[in-house]
Amino acid sequence: MNRKRTALMISAVFAGIGLLHFARIYYDWSAIIGGWTVPMWLSWIAVMACGALSYFALGLLRKGK
Repeated sequence: MNRKRTALMISAVFAGIGLLHFARIYYDWSAIIGGWTVPMWLSWIAVMACGALSYFALGLLRKGK
C-alpha cells in the first residue's frame, strides 16, 4: 500500500470516528463503560482531536510525502 492511500484511509477513519462522537452529542446518546457514564464534554474533545488528526492526514496527501 502506498503512502497516499494510507493517509487517505487514516483520514477517513478519524473523520468517521469524529462523526460518530458528534452524532453522540447531537442525538444525546449515553455511553457507559464498565459502569462509568462517559461525560459529553469528553466527546467534544474527541470530535476536535479526530478532526485535527483527519485534517493533518489530508495534509500529508497535499504535500505528497
